[in-house]
Amino acid sequence: MTEPAPLVRTDSDAAVRILTLNYPAKRNALSLDLRAALYDAVAAAMADDSVRALVLTGAEGCFCAGGDLSSMQNVGGVAGRERLGNLHRLVRLLAAGPKPVVAAVEGYAYGAGMSLALLCDQVVTASDAKFCCSFGKVGLMPDMAALWTVPQRVNAGWARRLLMLGDEIDGATAARIGLADEAVPPGGALDAALALARRFAATAPLPLGFAKAILARGPQPLDALLAQEADGQALLFNSADFAEGRDAFLAKRKPVFHGR
Repeated sequence: MTEPAPLVRTDSDAAVRILTLNYPAKRNALSLDLRAALYDAVAAAMADDSVRALVLTGAEGCFCAGGDLSSMQNVGGVAGRERLGNLHRLVRLLAAGPKPVVAAVEGYAYGAGMSLALLCDQVVTASDAKFCCSFGKVGLMPDMAALWTVPQRVNAGWARRLLMLGDEIDGATAARIGLADEAVPPGGALDAALALARRFAATAPLPLGFAKAILARGPQPLDALLAQEADGQALLFNSADFAEGRDAFLAKRKPVFHGR
């Protein structure tokens, strides 16, 4: 018998791990099984020393159409909190994990699909992709940290239009207002995201992880940030990668970083 296709396809491009949501029958909606598979795939990539950056995309021209509503029947309060608690493991790993993640968005990034894209460090989108924080259309509030990520990316007026009215915008508009970071011609999102991920992969991994962890804490008092800066930089001063970067700079050669 033929084994079923994996819900998350895993491919490698040198030091870049490509994770593809693979549930095209429902436009890659985040079913419970797909959520679990995605968490496992992201956790494995974050723990793999050979991986320096991740690209997250969707199969068959669609990023992610949101949550799988067919799995949300008769969800009680306690079960709902447990369901979100499991999902929040993925949120924290993408937002604060030690490696940069680039989203490659084609087609729909709706509801939880939009939230998923915005948890990535960079969002590359096809100009004709469709973004919509559509939770309110089914009587729910935004989740997967959209109420945290959207206001960090756009101004207050756009945040309210997206989060409260559920306005749909295309990829070109998303890039123009800062919701996405780069808009490319349709069909080109994955190649552009890979090019960006390769740049991340060539960068010293330890300072990337330190910076991402601090950024994930969001705006904070200056003294709190300076304390984290002092702790992190002190550790980095003792790293082999700093010695390599310093020696390479003085020798006017390209550094080779190993994450140590």
